Amino acid sequence: MTATPRPVSPSAEPELVQAMTLTDATMLVAGSMIGSGIFITSATIARTVGSPFWLLAVWVLTGIMTLLGALAFGELAAMYPKAGGQYVFLRESLGPLTGFLYGWTLFLIIQTGTIAAVTVAFGRFLGVLWPAISPMRFAWFPQTDIHAFGTTIELGLTPQRLVGLAAVWLLTWINLQGVTLGKWVQTLFTIAKTGALALLIMLGLFVGRNAMAIAANFGSGHFMGSMDLSGAFVLAFGAALVGSLFSSDAWNNVTFAASEVREPHRNLPRALALGTGLVTLLYVMANVAYLNLLPLNGAEGAATVLGRGIAHAAQDRVGTAAAEVIFGSSGGVLMAAAILVSTFGCANGLILAGARVSYAMARDRLFFERVGKLNANKAPAAALVLQAIWVSVLCLTGTYNQLLNYVIFAALLFYALTTAGLFLLRRMKPDHPRPYRAIGYPWLPGLYIVLSSVVCVILLVAPATRVEAISGLVLVLLGIPVYWGWRRV
Repeated sequence: MTATPRPVSPSAEPELVQAMTLTDATMLVAGSMIGSGIFITSATIARTVGSPFWLLAVWVLTGIMTLLGALAFGELAAMYPKAGGQYVFLRESLGPLTGFLYGWTLFLIIQTGTIAAVTVAFGRFLGVLWPAISPMRFAWFPQTDIHAFGTTIELGLTPQRLVGLAAVWLLTWINLQGVTLGKWVQTLFTIAKTGALALLIMLGLFVGRNAMAIAANFGSGHFMGSMDLSGAFVLAFGAALVGSLFSSDAWNNVTFAASEVREPHRNLPRALALGTGLVTLLYVMANVAYLNLLPLNGAEGAATVLGRGIAHAAQDRVGTAAAEVIFGSSGGVLMAAAILVSTFGCANGLILAGARVSYAMARDRLFFERVGKLNANKAPAAALVLQAIWVSVLCLTGTYNQLLNYVIFAALLFYALTTAGLFLLRRMKPDHPRPYRAIGYPWLPGLYIVLSSVVCVILLVAPATRVEAISGLVLVLLGIPVYWGWRRV
């Protein structure tokens, strides 16, 4: 028999504050999704799929999957507007073990690995404006490379990692002051970065259009490219989805902070739909703009941004290459500034939301008891600090690069399980209040489960992603003995 969590009994302890409006919640969805990925990952996708049509197909399918997931999660969020969000949905539908495995994986790799990667990316792009912030490790800091399991752990401190650490702790301090300050930072930076991305799209479509790029991408026979739908191409297409899905991930983070959203029964489903819809539109149109500015297939090592194209943009910085076509040499500086805003806002949303899951687990006595406490500002202080400590470890070891290879498989696995839980709850708790019901039930949620499961299978089978997917699955399963250990405490 599955053990039942033992929630902490109500007391006079401070409670989380409902401070987020619909706008704030929508900005948390969009701001957590938009980081640096949309400015980089199209290069890898272009090299993998080989044609403008399939590049756009990857982003469109990613957007469809994200929207379908958000619509399904809206019903669960309206049913259980509690701190912890998806952890709570899994606990209520599939039992506390499944909920714990999600929270364990989120803390170990999904949330913290993403925060580490985003904050170090912040340092990397700050290095464009300030070259002294380099990826070279400080000679005075102990540095060792550990080779194990086919990967390398790069211990050491670099200026870029130092900036990443500073960003982590600054944003943690901001969120320790309470959700009101955290949500204002989130809303401000999300408005700024969505505006910057929208401006890049408008300029790419209407001002900086390049005749050579348009002819190369949309001319006769170029747009569709090869329509060879062999098994090898299907596997490659599935592998290409990793970058776009990662760039679109974290849309569920608003559910982690569900208890701090005003009128959650109405605003949570709306925020999920509006936020994911906005980002999907921006992402697809950003790639259309790239195709209007740069040829898809350039030459590796070419001297100009047009010569390199999307597929071989320098360091995969497609957004920077696009900006250089529009603004000339100053485009790189302008894009670096835009990505700094984007990554800072993204990291804030991830830090704000992620701590709410470990807080909820602690309230169920499935994590350190101290993590389930709030400070005088009614913020989960211990959860925020513990999260920052683990992120700092990942930054200093460089292991976030390896962990991020496992994130998408683990995230998709739990997205599919959570949506399956929606079907179970319809049967198990038919009379539970449902202020919002998933649009298109059962077909659209069912389609999301199928699509997510198919991508998971492809990731397990495809040579390019097999090792990472299996490793991600192993990390999830390692949580089982940890769970039983917590239950015996």
